[in-house]
Amino acid sequence: MRADPKSVPVIPEKIILGIDPGTQIAGYGLISVKGGVMSMIQYGVVELNKYSTYQLKLQKLFDTILRLIDEYHPDEMAIEDPFFGKNVQSMLKLGRAQGVVMAAALSRNIPIVEYAPRRIKQSVTGNGNATKDQVSHMVSHLLREDLQPKFFDATDALAIAVCHHFHENAIPVVSNKKTKKGAWGAFVSENNDRIL
Repeated sequence: MRADPKSVPVIPEKIILGIDPGTQIAGYGLISVKGGVMSMIQYGVVELNKYSTYQLKLQKLFDTILRLIDEYHPDEMAIEDPFFGKNVQSMLKLGRAQGVVMAAALSRNIPIVEYAPRRIKQSVTGNGNATKDQVSHMVSHLLREDLQPKFFDATDALAIAVCHHFHENAIPVVSNKKTKKGAWGAFVSENNDRIL
């Protein structure tokens, strides 16, 4: 007896665009999630160091992100949260790059979620102090892809997308134990609206 094609449930697919913004090299990674299974669609880098002015770099970054959005139609964007460093000029430039990436997503009504670098590493490797090589290796394993470690900005972007998938679909576990800030207890207290 053949199943009626109309009665077969359609498993929705979600496409997540992860961005690791930078002022010299920016990474991007697109993953698909269908039935809880992640797969890589595309990853790469935008080389900005060849442009002579900062305005040209920002324009190239904006145009590339917009092209990726228009080509792959992601449902959501995940981006690395700004980190605080000692070099104010570097932070300012990075903030501008992040703003341009976010503006591209907002111009297409794509929701944006930001994650701290430590949270991304913790989500993907289980270690908030993991090296870029460890992150790349784990992302390769999770996506079942042979990724090129020379593109650390791109594998970092994939890690951001994977982190978003994990946090979006995680079922928080509530316990009576006191937890450190950044652990599941903190996640639960910060995301009460996600508790089922």
